Amino acid sequence: MNFIETRGNDGQKPSSITFSQAILSPMSSFGGIYSPESLPSFDQKFLLEHVDSGYKKLAKDILNSFEVDIDESVIDAALALYDEFDDPSNPVPVVKVYDDLYVSELYHGPTRAFKDMALQPFGKVLSAVAQERDEKYLILAATSGDTGPAALETFKNRDNVQVACLYPDGGTSDVQRLQMVTEDAENLKVIGIHGDFDDAQSALKTLLVSDKFKDALQAHNISLSAANSVNFGRIIFQTIYHVYSYLELVRQGAIEMGDQVYLNVPSGNFGNALGGYYAMKMGLPVKQIHIASNQNNILTQFITTGEYDLRESKVIPTTSPAMDILKSSNIERILFDLFGAERTKELMLQLDSDKYYKLNADELAQVQEIFAADFCTDDEGLAYIKQAFEVNYLMCPHTATCFKAYDTCRQDKSIKTIAYSTAEWTKFSPVIAYALTGEKPEHDKEALEMIAQKAGVQIPVQIAQLFDKAIAQKTVVNKEEIEQAILDFLE
Repeated sequence: MNFIETRGNDGQKPSSITFSQAILSPMSSFGGIYSPESLPSFDQKFLLEHVDSGYKKLAKDILNSFEVDIDESVIDAALALYDEFDDPSNPVPVVKVYDDLYVSELYHGPTRAFKDMALQPFGKVLSAVAQERDEKYLILAATSGDTGPAALETFKNRDNVQVACLYPDGGTSDVQRLQMVTEDAENLKVIGIHGDFDDAQSALKTLLVSDKFKDALQAHNISLSAANSVNFGRIIFQTIYHVYSYLELVRQGAIEMGDQVYLNVPSGNFGNALGGYYAMKMGLPVKQIHIASNQNNILTQFITTGEYDLRESKVIPTTSPAMDILKSSNIERILFDLFGAERTKELMLQLDSDKYYKLNADELAQVQEIFAADFCTDDEGLAYIKQAFEVNYLMCPHTATCFKAYDTCRQDKSIKTIAYSTAEWTKFSPVIAYALTGEKPEHDKEALEMIAQKAGVQIPVQIAQLFDKAIAQKTVVNKEEIEQAILDFLE
């Protein structure tokens, strides 16, 4: 399978490239990204054949359907990393909360967030490709809180790769920050910036297409790639857990094979939702995908009105900070798949220049056939956390936004909903402690202990040990100093 450019070809780049080329160089002509030239399909027979498959078997068969140009031994080694999750036989538990609401828990990996589902195998694959080519790569990552720890974890001490991770200083939870700044591997650099995630992501995209920056890297014989979901190497792994979660409902007897479901996704950069969209197009019986946002509700506005409007928008700090995002990169792949490269280029360049675009009525109808959306305020999120705890379900504030969309977006309440839990409670413990007790602990450590006692659960060792680790990464810079900070790291 080949990959083509979302904004068309500029005559300088190849018209199509392989999977390995796309993950090594994720940016395409006119500032675009890469998408599959076509999608594989699987029918009910494929699903029936995998009802009793483990996660790795399902994942390998889906990857094979994409015909990725990666050696089978590398794929096997990458997928074997799921054996390090809490339960190797079931790395993605699907838990019943209400009769028609099931939560797919994507956070049982090493950094306790859903980014491990894609980045654990992705890191192994990219490093292996770089070694095979005898090339060295700088991997850029911009994070709102979860991509950073997962990228650092998967790439640390890997050959032929170095990582520069950008995060908004003060814009993550304490646990997320500690997961990054206590990393001490020599091939990792963590850079806090004075700004928000959109600033970090904008800096990443600027560097990815900067000839000056690439020339500076070439002086060190280093090429450039990215770990954010602009890289399709992330997205391909994010299609798999949607299929697995559906099959898990079949295994639990919650649905019959072929029954439709709603997918309910807390969305910031839209990669999680895009994985569900691709799974739907490939043949998964999905009625509709529901997008849950927080008060940074640009996606809700886009899906309900067709307007993507950043002109008067500023990031609002919320209790679900990993979703404090205004410019969601993977909307571009949706536009491309629905409307083609020419229209996508027109809309995305208009967003870059005017901070605004609007779909026409026919385009909006196509979007709304697939997606519905709502947003959840901080106060509503606190109420949903408490409500779920009353039926013995402990969840993070990002997962709570799904419960609002579950309440408001379903048109057919006979259809089961799969909501996606993107982070463990440990990542955002002060918010959860307040929701459950009405008390506001001063520090994450105190909040973790309060919740553990109230819920009768243990704090995972990966989280507990963070508070005793030395701070190894102390760099915090202004936005205009990012490039130099990265180059200094490479010296």
